[in-house]
Amino acid sequence: MTSKYDRYSKEELVKIIEDRDRKPTFGLVWERNDIDFDRSFNQDFVALDAIGELSCGTGPWSNLLIEGDNFDALRYLRMTHAGRVKCICIDPPYNTGNRDFIYNDRFVDKDDLYKHSKWLEFMYRRFLLARDLLAEDGVLLVCINDENRSKLELLLDQALPGMRLGSFVWRTRQGSNADQGCFLSVDHEHVLVYGNVGFTFAGYGKSYEMYGNPNQDPKGDWRPDNLTLGFSYTERPNLYYPLRDPSTDTYYPASPSGVWRYATKERVKPGQRLQAKTMEEFIEAGQILFPQEQRVEVWHSLEELKNAIESGDVPKSGKNPMLRLDLPDLEFWVGKKVGFGRPAFKRYKADLRNLNQPVSSWVVPNSEQKKYEADNSFVSGTNQEGAKAVAAIFGTKTFNYAKPPSLIKELVRQTTGNNDFVMDFFAGSGTTAQAMLEQNREDDGNRRFIMVSATEATDDEPEKNICRDVCAERIRRVITGYGTTAGTGGDFAYLRVRRIPHEAVLTDIDHSQVWTALQLIHRQSFAPYDAARQLQESVHADGGLLYAATINDETVSRIVGLAAASPHLTVYTWQPGLLRERLAAQNITIEQIPQFLVSRFGVAS
Repeated sequence: MTSKYDRYSKEELVKIIEDRDRKPTFGLVWERNDIDFDRSFNQDFVALDAIGELSCGTGPWSNLLIEGDNFDALRYLRMTHAGRVKCICIDPPYNTGNRDFIYNDRFVDKDDLYKHSKWLEFMYRRFLLARDLLAEDGVLLVCINDENRSKLELLLDQALPGMRLGSFVWRTRQGSNADQGCFLSVDHEHVLVYGNVGFTFAGYGKSYEMYGNPNQDPKGDWRPDNLTLGFSYTERPNLYYPLRDPSTDTYYPASPSGVWRYATKERVKPGQRLQAKTMEEFIEAGQILFPQEQRVEVWHSLEELKNAIESGDVPKSGKNPMLRLDLPDLEFWVGKKVGFGRPAFKRYKADLRNLNQPVSSWVVPNSEQKKYEADNSFVSGTNQEGAKAVAAIFGTKTFNYAKPPSLIKELVRQTTGNNDFVMDFFAGSGTTAQAMLEQNREDDGNRRFIMVSATEATDDEPEKNICRDVCAERIRRVITGYGTTAGTGGDFAYLRVRRIPHEAVLTDIDHSQVWTALQLIHRQSFAPYDAARQLQESVHADGGLLYAATINDETVSRIVGLAAASPHLTVYTWQPGLLRERLAAQNITIEQIPQFLVSRFGVAS
């Protein structure tokens, strides 16, 4: 009589029993096969083929776009980028059963009795690898819908114990009761945040570079600050009033779309308590900075004022006029000295209560931005923005459910510095890459992305290739420009995953695959393999990286010459013993290929 355990060896059966003894008594449980788990990590080696014609730029490349199963890509990246990635931001399949999740080359449908276990095991294996890629101050951001949030959070607690930091909630669309029988609109999604001990959000820090004390103010350093709020005169009518400089008798109109920050005592009701001083008290204390050199105008009649308004010759904030024909009490400005400059607030560094403002877990929708006074909430569009962003690039809808770039861009800004790696191993249409490139353009950053996208080919659609036809093309157009939108600049190498059985690595691995892996391990960027050269070179001021496919007089001579001009060389070769016999330099380290890569590739812990 046969059983399901007959195919396992004695050692594997012992491991099953030992693992079962170690199972937690509390936590998330799903159907899984421990032996298949081990085999998936350790049964083969992964290499990458660089596809020059699909890459953007000719190299060396700073950014990577990898086509293939993200499990294989993550195993490879653990070999090359372990502990180096600052931000991993992913939008994984939500396990809805609506052809959004492929497992073993087939879509998992909603009637599959094991769909939850398949999804959880699928995600668990990838989170274990992703954990090893995070830098000491790295963070993992995972988008998920309301239905699967609880399961995914428990899974992350198990895969990344002790790393939970919190979550964001953001509006995916305007409220709708579609398909909600209980009249509860699920119009939001979550971003789960898991990070290492050293991670902190950038927050909305207060810069002190603008503070100084040019007039030797006894209260210390100060800077001019905004004197307005982001509310219109209809939203905050009590803060919409003429501001008078008593020393010059000059008046300043409030902006109709950005009223004064502080109340005037003339509109304070008896017994009313204010959170701050009145404008007049700040003026008396010398904390309202009125313009010293500016244009001052007097309109002697209402008709003269209206003519000035119609011609646009009135005070402005940017391009917005402070006086308009539709505004109340225009007669007030007749006969007054009106300043064209803008007053500011004298803010003292000593009065600041906090050094930084934290990030809020509530992401403010674009449509509601002006309803919130808090400065510590970032703003994001809805999924409609994501769809429009893709359509603007391709001219048509080519990808469903793309996240809004504004959401991902702010997450990238909040979690990374200018030289960090940003990774998305469910890259889909490439929103994360676009967001990072746009953030680089905005702050002159040098962030680098690693995107992994599958083809999503199935038996029904064997030629489908989302990575090549959507993700790569979108990123390419963002870099070079599309329509009237200027390009961000940048590059990417297009790489394709290839599995090699462990027993065949010695014979099947290609020189170009070796050189790509070595550069990714040692460098921030990599150049294409040059088949015309016997010695591949990447030499910088801090040292050199060399790959000698063959050892002969020419390659030895070149290595000796490079060693004389470099503080240190690391040479990888298939014949380390032969090379050591012919080299006497003390500043050369010699490593054996492919053993170096295979040992670094490692096994699952």
